[in-house]
Order: sequence, then C-alpha cells, then structure tokens
Amino acid sequence: MTTDSTPLADELSDVARRHKALENAQWPIPRAPRIITLTNQKGGVGKTTTAVNFASSLARHGARVLLIDLDPQGNASTALGVDHHADIPGSYELLLGERTLAQVLVPSTDSDDLMCVPATINLAGAEIELVAEERREYRLKTAIDAYLAEGGKPFDYVFIDCPPSLGILTINALVAATEVLVPIQCEYYALEGLSQLLDTINRIQSHLNPALIRKTIALTMFDARTKLAQQVADDVTSHFSADVLTAIIPRSVRISEAPSFGQSVLAYDPGSPGALSYAEAALEFAHRFGESHGN
Repeated sequence: MTTDSTPLADELSDVARRHKALENAQWPIPRAPRIITLTNQKGGVGKTTTAVNFASSLARHGARVLLIDLDPQGNASTALGVDHHADIPGSYELLLGERTLAQVLVPSTDSDDLMCVPATINLAGAEIELVAEERREYRLKTAIDAYLAEGGKPFDYVFIDCPPSLGILTINALVAATEVLVPIQCEYYALEGLSQLLDTINRIQSHLNPALIRKTIALTMFDARTKLAQQVADDVTSHFSADVLTAIIPRSVRISEAPSFGQSVLAYDPGSPGALSYAEAALEFAHRFGESHGN
C-alpha cells in the first residue's frame, strides 16, 4: 500500500532530515581566532541578522564567540538581549580608548559562550571624534590585540557588525579583521554597490591590513516563490562562485520576529526553516579556511 505525499508532509520530512544532519555534523573549532567583519553599505540586506545568527549557531556548538556591535543603532545588541542605553560602556568607549575590551564585554542571553560588546547611541559621534585622532583606523585592532596580548580568555570567533556605510567605523572593523563576510539579499539591485565595496576591501588590504585575505558571501532573503530570487542567486554564484556559501537564507517571518524578542532565531524558534538555514550556513562557514580541531 502506498500513500501520496503532500507538500506539508514533504516539508516536514525535509526539516527532520536537515535536523538529523546538523545533529550528526562535526563543528570544527579554529586553532587561531577568526576575526570576521560583516559589511555591506546597502541597508536591509540581513547583515546584523546574519552576524547574530552565525554567532549564535557557532556558540551553541562549542565555540567561544564574541560579537562586537559597531552600528550606532545597536540592533545586534538588542537581538542578543544586551542592554545598550547611553550609560552602558561599549564599542564607543573602546574606540576612544576609554575602556579596554575586557571592560566592555557583556554576556548575551543567547548562550554562555556568546559575549557581546554593545553599541550605544554615543557611537554615532565617533565618526567625528576620531577624525583628529592618531592611527584612527587601527583603534579596534589595537584593542583586540591588547586583549589577546594580556592573556584574556581567547575567542574562537569574533564577529564585527558594521553600520551600512563605508565610514571610519567600518574601516576600523576591516582593519581589525582577517575575513570579511558580505550578506547579499536575493532581490533586485542586489549587486548594486558591490563593486565599490570590494574595491574598498581591496584598498584596505593593500594599504592598511594585508591580513584581510578571506572573503565569504552569504545569500539572504531568498524567496523561493519568485524567479527573480533564483536569478539573483545564480548571478551572484556565477560571478563569485568560490566565495559564495551554498546554504541560502530564506525570507522568513520567524527570522524577522526574533530580534523584537531580544533573541536570535536559533533561540526564538530553533525548529523553523530560518533557524535551520542559519545553522547550516554557519556550519559551512566553520569549515571554510585554515586548520581547526574537531568538536
């Protein structure tokens, strides 16, 4: 006797299969800290959401993770359940040299292994205040290097979430990083401005940070109901095949809802397709680049 499958049954079967694959997966831990800047000068591409959910996924699978919020809006801080009102010391004080990295670390509510450096509204003035400072592009790198040199408990991953611009905050993040992660939404104009961003990254690598040699592109906001989304995904993959993660993040109500509850989607609805997609993308990202020891 055979039974006809239904779309719902097929979807449930696929979700169960993906859950099983993630449960059985090996999540490697890097031998040296990976410092990753997430940037895209276009807003609304899922940059902060990707930073938060990659960090959450990796922390839930044995890695010690830090997320540095460099966006004055503080959305990453909100999504990790971290207070970031004006009186909270965070990335502003870190860049101005008023606090050390150890002094601004705050535990997230997401995982015991996920820490955050919050961003407050004060950070909006940093662009102006840093203009006259010496080595203004190196402030974040200096702070991270000092933390490691002083024997602070090391992180396996450091994610730096940037504002949607290519100003001094983003330059600080790119100078401090060894990798850049670029989220691109699967929508019209997805590639607009990307050449400018890649040119900026190349210039920073040439003049300020020769260690910035790794690039990863994550496709976000994929709507399987539209031909446009698939066409954009195909175009990005054809142009940057070696750099693009195969795991694609869907457009999802659950992903959009989670930050309003001060949570990553991994905490808000771990069984949702959006949470599964972010976990799969984070796992793929964990296997990219360099030596690691298994978890």
